Amino acid sequence: MEELEKDTTEETNQEVSSWDGLKQSLGPGLLMAAAAIGVSHLVQSTRAGASYGFALIWALVLANIFKYPFLEYGPRYAIATGESMIEGYKRLGNWAIGVFAVFTIGTMFIIQAAVTIVSAHLAAELTGIALTPVLWSAILLTICILLLMSGQYSALDGAIKLIMVVLAISTVVAVVAALFQGGQHQVIDYFPSIWDVAGVSFLIALMGWMPIPIDASAWHSLWTLEREKQTQYRPKLKESLLDFNIGYIGAAVLALGFLLLGALVMYGSGEEYASSGTVFADQLIGLYTESLGSWAYTVIIIAAFTTMFSTTLTVTDAYPRVNRQMMKVITPSMLENKSDILIYQVLLVAISVLSLGVLYFLGNYFTLLIDLATTLSFLMAPVLAYINYRLVTADHVPDNCQPKPWLRSLSWGGILFLTAFALLYLYWQMSFG
Repeated sequence: MEELEKDTTEETNQEVSSWDGLKQSLGPGLLMAAAAIGVSHLVQSTRAGASYGFALIWALVLANIFKYPFLEYGPRYAIATGESMIEGYKRLGNWAIGVFAVFTIGTMFIIQAAVTIVSAHLAAELTGIALTPVLWSAILLTICILLLMSGQYSALDGAIKLIMVVLAISTVVAVVAALFQGGQHQVIDYFPSIWDVAGVSFLIALMGWMPIPIDASAWHSLWTLEREKQTQYRPKLKESLLDFNIGYIGAAVLALGFLLLGALVMYGSGEEYASSGTVFADQLIGLYTESLGSWAYTVIIIAAFTTMFSTTLTVTDAYPRVNRQMMKVITPSMLENKSDILIYQVLLVAISVLSLGVLYFLGNYFTLLIDLATTLSFLMAPVLAYINYRLVTADHVPDNCQPKPWLRSLSWGGILFLTAFALLYLYWQMSFG
């Protein structure tokens, strides 16, 4: 009897310990979800439904399935080796770190500009203050810089997660309400052809950031290590992957909700999806209020803005962090005796200012800016996917942390899928563009 009680106590302690470990591990995956539930969801998924009905559901689902391994490899590699993927790319060779560096530097200003401009338009809608989009963007980036420099991001992160839950619940309720609206939508063909130049171009743009660009795996590896420093707890691989899966699956389901909402409320209504960011903000909020009623306006505009601001804040943090790590790996002698915090702060300001420059010249071309950023991400996706696969199956990664056979097979399927659609896009542009 005593032995039985002892065994039960040990099992209980083990369960408590496992739960505590999971709580300590939660964070990086949810942070990735906060970054993902932004442009790819609020803008691209909604546009997919509004412009093409249900015809692009398959693309959204397949993009989430086939990108899964390469994003999952971020926390997997960090836990397995104790180093970021950026250091891992250097281990693979100069070609790998070079490809990642060129892609990151070549797209980061456009990507930061794209997420910031969406936040800016929602801020104008929320406050009713009619400033120019560039000025609103400057204000928001200044707030981001101040928050990140003063180290208050952790407190804000908790509030953002709560607002994301509100947005998720609101989206599900809005979709259900739209499904039961009936009326004209019952006789609409929800599966139009997408196989023309405009359709294929948008298809690639949709999948480019669905649910998030593959280079975010490197961000995730850095956040995983940062979380470990903060908590002084080294999570088990299964704990870190559970954190990832919660964030990833949640982001994928919410993307489907936005597509359905765009299709059920806007598709076939005669309302064109706006290329103007200001009109887009009105349309986005209208999707909810038309389904839920005008009472939902305040809740939804606050939730939508906060969600989009969380993406802006996360991206504003990620690029200085990634660039600092690249500099330490590629040119370590340049950073000798220099403070990591100072380097981060300088990069934080510099990247934000240059992103504002992009907005100054392209800010009036809202959908062009979004499509350009997402298309660049998708065209580079096959290369980054291959590099991530090579890295996580390298000899220095412990065997027990390497991906299982099913995940390896899905990885090769993903590489083929991403390559095929990148080639299709290039062929379509050369033939019909």
